Amino acid sequence: MLKYPKISIIHLLWIFTTSLALAQTGYAQTYAERLGFPKGKKVVIFHVDDAGMSYESNQGTFNAMQNGIASSCSVMMPCPWAGTFMRLSKEQPGMDIGLHLVLTSEWKTYRWEPLAGRSLVPGLTDTEGSFWPSVAQVLAHADPEEVYLELKAQVDRALQMGIEPTHLDSHMGTLFASPKFLAVYLKVAREYQIPVMFPGGNNKLITADFQQDIIDQLKKAGSYEEGMNLPTPDILKEAREMGAKIWEMGFPVLDDLHKNSGNWRPDRPDYTQEELSRYKIEMFKQTLETMEPGLAMIIVHCSENTENFQRFSGSGRSRQADLEAMLSPDLKNYIEEEGVILTTWREVMQRRKEVAQ
Repeated sequence: MLKYPKISIIHLLWIFTTSLALAQTGYAQTYAERLGFPKGKKVVIFHVDDAGMSYESNQGTFNAMQNGIASSCSVMMPCPWAGTFMRLSKEQPGMDIGLHLVLTSEWKTYRWEPLAGRSLVPGLTDTEGSFWPSVAQVLAHADPEEVYLELKAQVDRALQMGIEPTHLDSHMGTLFASPKFLAVYLKVAREYQIPVMFPGGNNKLITADFQQDIIDQLKKAGSYEEGMNLPTPDILKEAREMGAKIWEMGFPVLDDLHKNSGNWRPDRPDYTQEELSRYKIEMFKQTLETMEPGLAMIIVHCSENTENFQRFSGSGRSRQADLEAMLSPDLKNYIEEEGVILTTWREVMQRRKEVAQ
């Protein structure tokens, strides 16, 4: 005969009242809690995008991760400096390295091409034989099968170099711009058993980022009015459902994502590099204050702003400021004082495996 543990009336009342309170407040367990992090904690991956894009990007990424608070990065495999980054990373065992899956080549004087080859993926290339400069052009010309072949080529290149990626994400968000491309993203993740970056939780930060993008576009067009209703991108409308699907695939899921630090600058044109860096440090503090408890990824772009970098990109000052923020003792102390937990994709995937056992 099965024996059941005795439960007191007080215990039963506690269970009932707790369940009722949770139901009334609409409380839902965060993905951070489901991964075993303490309830109510803010857990953050400071993530350096665009490693492998240039010498300066490599230097900035290594510096931010070795000497600063950045805990993860992702590499643009079609770029000329990707191989060097991968080789040097082997001298720093344990680095959390993912793949920044590339389908665009946005700079006018510095271009890169599909690893699958133009003959296999003609829809991914422009008249120069490089990736299209914009997300809209990729959507207009490429089909999902070409995207699939190219993503596999990029993953295979990393594996051939002896690097096992800790995660996958998307350069310029191209893979999130189409349901068909998103399906390919998940297909490749499933085939290679590599976690994917996807925000499927409260999404407070990423919603604000998208709203700011829309406001900036409307202001540029001269049609923005204070207080006007802003549309919600389709990807955010379906984010919770997609997050649940990715969790069921056996992968960790983000509660939130922040992507817009590249747009941060003081509200005047004559700011110095030091002032820009100071401004970004304060904005990162504000972002950490604003985020809800849970697992969030905060995207940064860390590069040295050399004369060479300025030849192809006007983003050098911003990237230098991101790097200086990641190296800032002030920001590090703030994180420690606030009890923010820094983590990596490798750790959250390991936690996800343990949860599944």
